[in-house]
Amino acid sequence: MLKIKIPLSVPKAKKKEYEQNYKNLTNCSGKMLLIAGDQKVEHLNSDFFGPGISKEDTNPKHLFDIAQASHGGVLATHLGFIARYGLDYQKIPYIVKMNGKTNMGSNDEKNSSALWWSVSNIVKFKKDSGLKIGGLGYTVYLGGKYEAEMLKEAAKMTYEAHQAGLLSIIWMYPRGKNVNEDDIHTIAGGAGVAGALNADFVKIKYPFNLKDRKKAAQAFKEAVLAAGETKIICVGGSKRSEKEMLEFLKLQIEVSGSSGLAIGRNLHQRNLQEATTMTKKMADIIFKNTNS
Repeated sequence: MLKIKIPLSVPKAKKKEYEQNYKNLTNCSGKMLLIAGDQKVEHLNSDFFGPGISKEDTNPKHLFDIAQASHGGVLATHLGFIARYGLDYQKIPYIVKMNGKTNMGSNDEKNSSALWWSVSNIVKFKKDSGLKIGGLGYTVYLGGKYEAEMLKEAAKMTYEAHQAGLLSIIWMYPRGKNVNEDDIHTIAGGAGVAGALNADFVKIKYPFNLKDRKKAAQAFKEAVLAAGETKIICVGGSKRSEKEMLEFLKLQIEVSGSSGLAIGRNLHQRNLQEATTMTKKMADIIFKNTNS
């Protein structure tokens, strides 16, 4: 049976709502299968149109079709898409991505710290729409030029989310001059910062490029331990075969002790049938025999 430890930042009157949102976002397991739709902003159209990409992926509707057909998945995307498509996809649990930037120009010149909407905007939209919005997402570039602003906004968003009974999910990416963003020790440090922010889940990079996969999974325990009671979900990274993706996921869950996966192009670049089959296999690994 799932045991949910509710942070003290959630007021008594909102505990039941927080519990229900937690269950909705984790398929009543404590683990998460996050389908990343925020890449429509972050990667523009590069991940959605071109050679090797399903023609279905040109339409944002494809993300919603995948999420609806998934086995316990939650869709993370910006509010505009949810407002436009949510009426036809009311059963999907949603995470609203609250900030973002495109990949045009120099990243160092961009301050993406500001929230696109206030938390009160989202709370009102949830009430008016009746959709299953369970959490808010925010990207922090740790070590970057605008680190202080981003940490401040992330902390504020997390507190206000909890006050409303919503979960906070932080995308935590070390980024900046002389920063090795693929170093496990550095990634673990970022996971610890997410814990300091009081995030419920933190989305971080995984060392996919290390040759010894089992040793990499063992080493990645450092990040899981550093995060404490904030749960780790690993990014899916660049496109891989289904077999390879599932092998990595199994190591992340069973060896590293992570609590799920955030997957974008590895899923939505496939057609709906292939993506649905893949989510079933991923769900079996993430949600099966779990009581965390």
